[in-house]
Amino acid sequence: MRVRPQRPTDRRSPIPRRPSAHGRVERAPDAPEAADPHLLAERRHRASVAPEDHALYACACGFQFQASVSTSVACPHCGSGQAW
Repeated sequence: MRVRPQRPTDRRSPIPRRPSAHGRVERAPDAPEAADPHLLAERRHRASVAPEDHALYACACGFQFQASVSTSVACPHCGSGQAW
């Protein structure tokens, strides 16, 4: 472990420091722009639809399939269980 000796207060770092958060002047938020109706519909749809978890599984028989994430997934081609 390294221990630095205390520096005298008259030998401060020449690097300027950022102003403190208390001295900043807050900006008023900008007025929202009129959005495209297609974008509003897409945002509304994305917010309302819950995420569905799907995974791509590769079976030992060579068949690849997509299924919901679960602890017990069986291959639709040969019926063998897949490890999760």
